[in-house]
Amino acid sequence: MFDSPMLKETKALEKLIDLHTHSIKSDGAMTPTEVVRHAATQGLAAISLTDHDVTDGVSEAVLAGKTFGVEVVPGIELSVQSKTETHILGYFIDINSPVLLDTLVEAKKVRSRRNEDTARKLQEAGFDITIDDALLLAPNGLVGRAHFAKVMVSKGYASSVKEAFDLYLSNGRPCYSSTQLLTPPQAVELIKAAGGQAYVAHLHLTRLEDGELYSFLSGLKNVGLDGIEGYYSEYTPEMQEKYHKLAHDLELKISGGTDFHGAMKPHISIGRGLGNLKIPYSVLEEMKRN
Repeated sequence: MFDSPMLKETKALEKLIDLHTHSIKSDGAMTPTEVVRHAATQGLAAISLTDHDVTDGVSEAVLAGKTFGVEVVPGIELSVQSKTETHILGYFIDINSPVLLDTLVEAKKVRSRRNEDTARKLQEAGFDITIDDALLLAPNGLVGRAHFAKVMVSKGYASSVKEAFDLYLSNGRPCYSSTQLLTPPQAVELIKAAGGQAYVAHLHLTRLEDGELYSFLSGLKNVGLDGIEGYYSEYTPEMQEKYHKLAHDLELKISGGTDFHGAMKPHISIGRGLGNLKIPYSVLEEMKRN
């Protein structure tokens, strides 16, 4: 086992987790093994690898978890059709589920079309950026918005990945492409069919008013939604309190994660988010309860 005495003491005292991380299998900067190793060096007790629309890195992460003494929950983050930026997180999934694997093959084709649309919009906005530029930053050929954002930074069109997202690539911005394969209910049903639990990610990005959000989540609960992301890097204390109350009112569970991408989003630290996030292991324990 990897744990030093100091890290063992840290885990015993705090037992913190991060259930929203990304690797080079989607738009992160680290390999799955590196993500898990990094989590271990930061004293985390558990993580979930939740790459966008792929499970390619899960087996590697689980194996690394056994090496470095970190519990790894098999996960995924599904992109869905929505007027706002909505993602559905899946936990405890069977990565060999035939229905899941078949759907992810189709999702990859849709992602390719979406990337072409994003590149076209960037060019129409006056930026000299192509799909090939983004592919140079994607070792496995799976391009995401973070890759386009890094290209924008490297070419001087944005000062940071965050600025590229805020000004151009987020939902509602001029270079955002909304092409997705699944509706939110279909994503929930897919995760359930793969034996997993479904959670709505980063609720603030849905940009729904309180009543709309309640109705949206209530509808998804009817098709099997298990919970919502109750801890997240960009939540204010007020948001976190509101979402925890919302989960309580709807009898939903909560998950929590940073949305760690490594150098692709360097302002976000694994386990700590923007510096002050702490997600207790008890969150994962509650998720495991039926």
